[in-house]
Amino acid sequence: MSRPAPKRVAESSTTMSELVMPNDTNPQGNLMGGNMLRWMDICCAICAGKHCAKPVVTASVDNVAFQSAIKNGEVITLEANVTRAFNTSIEVYVEVFAATMQGTHPRRTHHAFFTFVALDRDNGSPVPVPELLPLTDIEQQRYEAALNRRELRLVLAGRLKPEQAGQLQELFRQQA
Repeated sequence: MSRPAPKRVAESSTTMSELVMPNDTNPQGNLMGGNMLRWMDICCAICAGKHCAKPVVTASVDNVAFQSAIKNGEVITLEANVTRAFNTSIEVYVEVFAATMQGTHPRRTHHAFFTFVALDRDNGSPVPVPELLPLTDIEQQRYEAALNRRELRLVLAGRLKPEQAGQLQELFRQQA
């Protein structure tokens, strides 16, 4: 099966907002981490599905950074963008911002990388995904760095031996 036509980052960019309600919080009145991860996964899955135009499933979540608590009554905005498309998988970066209902005191609170695999609608097997066309400097930086993150994910999952991780070895050589 051939790859679909390449797509720009903006074609699948996804923004989602949620109001933090009492049932979303812990006894301290802060948003529970599991609820945040759920919303991040949903936003990223929408983004991945738009890019692939196929059903997608979450393959991995990594580098989740919880930077500040989000209180009951605050509004969060999640922004997800594809950073790189591989053969049948894509990496999506999500950032989360929180503010009061009136939009005051905005701040970045969380970010993470999610990986999704596109599936054939009929048999559920992985299918090729469209390549990504990075256009801006930040899109290009994330695109290039995605290879290192992918190798690290594969090494940590035991699917790639460290000595086979050429991108990571080169990165460490440059840092030495």
